[in-house]
Amino acid sequence: MTPQQQIIEDEAKRDVRNRWLLSAPALLIVLLAATGPLLVVLVYSFLTPGPYGDVIWKGSTDGWVSVLLQRDIFDDTLSLADAHLSIFLRSLRLSVLTTVLALVLGFPTAYFIATRPQRTRELWVFLITIPFWTNLLIRTFAMLEIIRNQGLINTALIEVGVISSPIQMLFTDGAILAGMVYVYLPLMVLPLYASMEKLDFRLVEAGYDLYATPFQVLRKIIIPLVKPGMIAGSILVFIPSLGAYVTPSVLGGGKNMMLGNLIELQFGQGRNWPLGSAISITLMMIVMVALLFYVRNAGSGARSHG
Repeated sequence: MTPQQQIIEDEAKRDVRNRWLLSAPALLIVLLAATGPLLVVLVYSFLTPGPYGDVIWKGSTDGWVSVLLQRDIFDDTLSLADAHLSIFLRSLRLSVLTTVLALVLGFPTAYFIATRPQRTRELWVFLITIPFWTNLLIRTFAMLEIIRNQGLINTALIEVGVISSPIQMLFTDGAILAGMVYVYLPLMVLPLYASMEKLDFRLVEAGYDLYATPFQVLRKIIIPLVKPGMIAGSILVFIPSLGAYVTPSVLGGGKNMMLGNLIELQFGQGRNWPLGSAISITLMMIVMVALLFYVRNAGSGARSHG
């Protein structure tokens, strides 16, 4: 290596070292603020529950075992925890249904906005964002006023003579589903609109010129081009739905629990912090799998579009 090459290499190493030193404070903050609480929860999941809701610093895997299994109090045998499995399956089912319904409702809404004249699009997007001005709890109570026994729907149906007594909609899985679709629908519409706004509608016109049916245009042209927005919106709706707490508590009445309610129960009345921590980490792993699915599909989508 010549002296000039050695000087250049030393300068490059010095530059890399300086960059790391300059970014060290930010990295330290990210490490402590982002991963620190997660590490605490992870450590708590391997400890023993205390008698008053705290933890005893004695290693145990009972928290993780109790996520899906339960121990018999008489012969200490393990069996599937039916209650936890039911809550896991209900959370997944309602989250998937919420995502699908939000996509079904959000797709035509985003398409409608994207096909309006340029000067009115901002007004429609502005209207979509209005629900974000209010607190999630207030929006959930607004839905409660609509579907309760003396709410708008039951009162209207009784007034027109369709039903004689109120339909029990509140405190059911359907009520939770309706509430979550209402709350998270804007999170689906906005990324879909962002994708559709970039759509070259001359391709749609070309499809019709080639005698394609509206369904063929939708399936062969529009959906492939707005697929990144569909995936992004689905992830944005699925992740908060899976860990939802307020909406299931208010509209489910505490009887139809989801993962967020189960975690709160373990940290509160259950006084089993290790189990609550283990369920929290499990929920986070499910979310990570969903994000990996998104990244993989987004990457393949970007490669397919050059």
